Amino acid sequence: MKRALCNFVFHRLLGWKTDIRTPHYDKCVICVAPHTSNWDLFIGLLCYGAMGKKASFMMKKGWFFFPVGLIFRAMGGIPIDRSRNTSMVSQMVERFTQKRSFHLAITPEATRKPNSEWKTGFYYIALKAQVPILLAGMDYPSKTVRCMQAFIPQDGNAEMDMCNIKQYFKSFIGKNPKNFAI
Repeated sequence: MKRALCNFVFHRLLGWKTDIRTPHYDKCVICVAPHTSNWDLFIGLLCYGAMGKKASFMMKKGWFFFPVGLIFRAMGGIPIDRSRNTSMVSQMVERFTQKRSFHLAITPEATRKPNSEWKTGFYYIALKAQVPILLAGMDYPSKTVRCMQAFIPQDGNAEMDMCNIKQYFKSFIGKNPKNFAI
């Protein structure tokens, strides 16, 4: 029922399509860009739901107030308290260890404003959890979500891998293109 509803809204009502060429993994980190609007979360969740999958996502703890927090948690939200000195990487790796199936979507820009200094936490989560990173781009002009590449970080060469990841996303145009920086 949920899949059919997401499929109807994503494809029929909103007119989006997908071009997914990566294999299905039980566990993965999904690197999503560009992230230029609050709509990106809902488009991404509808896309994943239309495929019959559920992805978790991290979000500022401040968004998890009652009753909105209940909705975000039900959608897969994980509240993040940035004021605490805790390792998000370690916490997410632990979740991967504990679960048989876990898909974690992360926007490396970590903001909807232009930010060429992408966060590398998603990379280190995948490296330490030994799970693949799927590169999922949202292109608003064509209304297409594309996921064409997946890789498992092996040697931890984050600098080189981040250059390649950013290169992958260069052709995608976000809802607010001026807010996307590579």
